[in-house]
Parts: sequence; structure tokens; C-alpha cells
Amino acid sequence: MNTSTISASSRPHGDTVISILGAVALVHLLNDLTQAMLPSIYPMLKAQFGLTFAQVGLITLTFQCTASLLQPWIGLYTDRRPMPWLLPMGMVSTLIGVLMMSVAASFPALLLAAALIGVGSSTFHPEASRVARIASGGRFGFAQSLFQVGGNVGSALGPLLAAAIIIGRGQGNIAWFALLVAAAILVLVRVSRWHSAHLAGLPRKAAAHAVSPLSKGRVYGALAVLALLVFSKYIYMSSLSSYYTFYLIDKFGLSVSSAQMYLFLFLAAVAAGTFMGGPIGDRIGRKRVIWISILGAAPFTLMLPYVSLFWTAVLSVVIGFVISSAFSAIVVFAQELMPGKVGMIAGIFFGLMFGVSGIGAAAMGHIADVAGIAYVYKLCSFLPLLGILTVLLPHIEQPHR
Repeated sequence: MNTSTISASSRPHGDTVISILGAVALVHLLNDLTQAMLPSIYPMLKAQFGLTFAQVGLITLTFQCTASLLQPWIGLYTDRRPMPWLLPMGMVSTLIGVLMMSVAASFPALLLAAALIGVGSSTFHPEASRVARIASGGRFGFAQSLFQVGGNVGSALGPLLAAAIIIGRGQGNIAWFALLVAAAILVLVRVSRWHSAHLAGLPRKAAAHAVSPLSKGRVYGALAVLALLVFSKYIYMSSLSSYYTFYLIDKFGLSVSSAQMYLFLFLAAVAAGTFMGGPIGDRIGRKRVIWISILGAAPFTLMLPYVSLFWTAVLSVVIGFVISSAFSAIVVFAQELMPGKVGMIAGIFFGLMFGVSGIGAAAMGHIADVAGIAYVYKLCSFLPLLGILTVLLPHIEQPHR
């Protein structure tokens, strides 16, 4: 089937609305900065509550599950009946979770707070990704990268703010992050009004008649390959984002504050790689970006467990930059496989990202308790080799010059 059968909703149209893209990217920054606070305070919570590595992993699993399981269903429902007001309403759940985390007195209370933060994330990502695509003016890779890089910058800043505001000052200081969430709610009220006004001027049934350029079997096969690539990418990313500070403390004897600085370098590289991946994919093709990003990181991940502190820092920056460039390309590639299902695809892949990361964090926490944190990094170093599966993806795009 020819790609010309894809509806106009999947083709370039209009002008890029930078103010709206900037707004959703800013809120993504604030949202993910708040989420990055969780792994950043794990050493403090572990000491304060006497947690095992497995319990630390369960906190991540609880957050990631609530952040992932709802997303595809929200995306599917809002593809049919868009709900712009879900953007600020979902963030209210995050606000409650942050305040609860600041006063939690038990492990179950920590889990509930993490779950509420996850619920806020599950309502934000599908609708915000849809808004980014609508405001893209056809520059889908650029819009998705700008949206995603906001989250990555927030993830990079989270450990720094946690170190400055919370570490050494007590659990109650977590409540300061509620101010950032409140700011995000105010921005999303404006975005939701723009989204509502935009929807009012669109033909309601246009997306429903969008047709994929491939047969259903090939579409589902390609989505399965993309899911496996997300699996390899985010299991490895989870090993770094959740346990990197523990690894540095255990192997090189760093302090918590020093280890947080190394985590910041890694997450900053992730942000830079994410921003570059989308525009490059618009230009040279998203399949090529996926090839380079995942399989190209393998030589560096395989070296990481065996090098000195200096080279650990260097390699982690290279790995973060290279491997992070894939996600925007994967999301846009999947959306073009299933035009008219923008929210559902965003929900599936953002949800898959959170779910895989959470399951990986819990599993790796158990392995770390049994075999040591260094063994986790040796085991995970082979995951990017799954990037070879990119060869199975169909050719559905023409590079934009």
C-alpha cells in the first residue's frame, strides 16, 4: 500500500507553534525533575527506613507501574475523545504524591506516594505528546525531541536539586518540589485552553480514517521490534539512572554528593542526545537513527564495568548521548506506522518505557542484593546488542532534505 494513503493528519501542515512546544517541554522538565527526585533520595530513604535494595527497587516499580499501565488506555480513549483538561488534572495527582512523600512515615506510605506521582505521569505523557505533534507543523521528530528533551533536562536537574534541597536536610524538604508541580499546573491550564481551541476548528473524524502504509501483520511485527528495542534501551538506562550512585559509591568509594554529580553528567548527556535525535531523524530517516543509537552504544556499555573512575565518567557520558537519541525516533516511527493513533502510540511507548524501567529496577535490585551492584553492570552491558533487531524494521519514510 502506498504511503500516500496516510491521512493529512500525519503529513506536514501549518506552522510550528514554538510557544506551545516550549510550554509542554517546560512542563515535561518540571514533571520529570520531580520524578528524578525519587532515585536521587534513595540513599537517604534507604538509611532512614532501613530498606533493602529490593525494597528500593519496589519503590521504582510502584511508580513505574502506575506511570505505565494507564497510559495506553488513556491515549486510546483520548484519540477518540480528546480531553485537554486531563493535562492539569493529572498533575494534581503528582502534587498530592510529592506532599505525601515529604511526610511518609512508613514503607507502604512511600509506595503510595510514588504511585500517585506515577498516576500524574500516566495522564500527562499521552496528551502532551499529542499536543507536541499538533503544534509541530509537520516537524514531528523535532517536536517530539523538544518535548522529550524537556523531560531529560528535568531528569538531569533533579539530582542536583535533590542534593541541594533534600540530601542532608531531611525528608520534609521534599515538599519544596510541590512548588514546581504547582507551576506546571498553571502552565498546563494555558496549554489545555490552546488545545481545546485547536480541536474546535478541526474535522472530528479525519484521524479515524487514517490508513497505514503496511498490512496489519507487518505493522504489529514492526511494533514488536520497536518494543524490544525500547526494552533493551530502558533496561540499560534503568541500571544507570536507578543504581549509578550506588555503583560509584561501592566501586570507587565516592560520597553521595560526588556520586550525584556524576549522575548529573550522565543525565545531561541523555538530554543532549535526545534533542539531537529527533531533528536528525527528520533529515536522514528515523530508522538510521535507531540503528546508530542502540547498537552503536554497545561497544561503550561493554567496556564500562572494567574501567577507572575517569573513564567511567567519560563512557557514561558517551553512552547517555548515543543511546538516548533513539526514543523520539522510535515514537515518531511508531506513530507513522499507525496514523490516527497518536495518543495510544505515545501511551504505549511512554508506558512501556516506564514499565520496563520499573521491572528492570526491581529485578536489578534483587540481583544487586544477591551478587553485588558491579555484577548488575556487567550483566546489563550486553543489552544494547539487541539493536541488531533494527534490520527487521520496514522502510516507510523518505528523508527530508
